[in-house]
Amino acid sequence: QVQLQESGPGLVKPSQTLSLTCTVSGGSITAKDSSWSWIRQSPGKGLEWMGAIAYDGNFYYSPSLRSQTSISRDTSKNQFSLRLSSVTPEDTAVYYCARGPPLWATYDYWGQGTQVTVSS
Repeated sequence: QVQLQESGPGLVKPSQTLSLTCTVSGGSITAKDSSWSWIRQSPGKGLEWMGAIAYDGNFYYSPSLRSQTSISRDTSKNQFSLRLSSVTPEDTAVYYCARGPPLWATYDYWGQGTQVTVSS
């Protein structure tokens, strides 16, 4: 059973960098053909895919967020992380990590999500 858990500060000040970590258990982030994504959801909006890192170390980013998004991984800890720079209150959302696209067609395992509020 694959489990994912998001962690990081729940409050970030405007213009600073939002940083979250996803810890994966029950499966390896380097498993063949796997990819690992960050997704967010704001109130009243649908899920927005932000980016992903694949098992082979390749990165994928949403065009709308690419300039401010950075994804990394620590294979020794079976973790991958998200950094979103220059945040504004519009970046307030529930942030999820999940196993899924682009190398697989759908998401099959999700973390529970973590609320991040951007406010001074």
